[in-house]
Amino acid sequence: MDIPRKNGTRNRRLRLTLYAVLGPSAVVLITIRLARLKPAAPRVDRATVWIDTVKRGPMDLQVRGLGRLVPETVQWVPAPSDGQVMRRLLLPGTAVKPDTVLLVLANPELQQSALDAEWQLKAAEADLQSLKPKLERELLDEKATAATVQADYHQAKIQADVDERLAKSGLGAELKTELSAAKAEQLATRREIEQQRLGTYAESMQAQLAAQQAKIEQLRALYELKQSQVDALNVRAGISGVLQEVSVQIGQQVTPGTTLAKVVDPARLKAELKIPETQAKDIQVGQAASIDTHNGVVVGRVSRIDPAVQEGTVTVDVALEGTLPRGARPDLSVEGTILIEHLGDVVYVGRPAFGQPNSTVGLFKFGEGGEEAVRVQVKLGRASVNTVQVLEGLKVGEEVILSDMSRWDGFERVRLE
Repeated sequence: MDIPRKNGTRNRRLRLTLYAVLGPSAVVLITIRLARLKPAAPRVDRATVWIDTVKRGPMDLQVRGLGRLVPETVQWVPAPSDGQVMRRLLLPGTAVKPDTVLLVLANPELQQSALDAEWQLKAAEADLQSLKPKLERELLDEKATAATVQADYHQAKIQADVDERLAKSGLGAELKTELSAAKAEQLATRREIEQQRLGTYAESMQAQLAAQQAKIEQLRALYELKQSQVDALNVRAGISGVLQEVSVQIGQQVTPGTTLAKVVDPARLKAELKIPETQAKDIQVGQAASIDTHNGVVVGRVSRIDPAVQEGTVTVDVALEGTLPRGARPDLSVEGTILIEHLGDVVYVGRPAFGQPNSTVGLFKFGEGGEEAVRVQVKLGRASVNTVQVLEGLKVGEEVILSDMSRWDGFERVRLE
């Protein structure tokens, strides 16, 4: 027969009471312990991040921009007058000289005007040819009249002298002597008048010839102007170079000043770079630059800085000083680097993905062993294209992650595999 144990029930009650008291305390202690544990560091593939070592030494401050090669000498060929495009003689890419004809225009009104001016010039020249003998004949008549008066005066003077001598000797009448003297005096006056008239007529003759000659010169200038306008209908290149563009089609009607073609000198090119406006503040004329044409690098210097900002960039012209590589041509895409300043001895590192100059950023720095990287605050200074000055937060020889680590902004450390 089984006998009930009195102590078993009491022990069971004690154990339950103990569990009830110690259980919540254990839960609280475990919770506190877990809360104090650091979160596990996320794992990052080492091959997917960019790691660089902090260095000390010289550093070049540079800015970089994309651009293109443009010719220094550009000849825009305008339409000289109203006209219709009749012929296109050359295609873009053809080498041309200053007198090479690119296009032929037609303007019937201008051609008729030039023809009219030519006939007016010829008529004026014919009038001059007929006026010369007419005036010369009239001049000869004046000279003959003056000569006749001169002869009459000479005869009258002789007769007056004879009559005066006869009268003094008592052989001639006094009245006849007075009449001879009066006639000689009259002819002397007439002789002076004829001489004056002859001189005046000679001056008038020269004035008439000069006036006709001036009219001829005026008509010749008009004809040459019209003829040059007609000749300009054969549109020429104007400079030696390469025909880069023809802007009109056959049959198109153009007005004066319309751009017909573009001629450039491919032997004289410059680089036109687009520099972000935030980086262009330190650029000065004369600074050294290098232009990468993707087929070679050419040295140059900044020659011009556009004073205006367009679409967030500043246009900077670089005059090329070196020999252009093969394949260099207008509108070729290039990449340019401009040297702003050379710093002699600074602490620097590669430029982080989001590290702006003169700012403080968080970077992951490798600890001992190189398996974990801890976030540190780094104060940056002046920045170049690929490097940035380190002012505080890093030491020479330390390694940091420069890649975009924004995915791990909530973590203070990462583990690299």
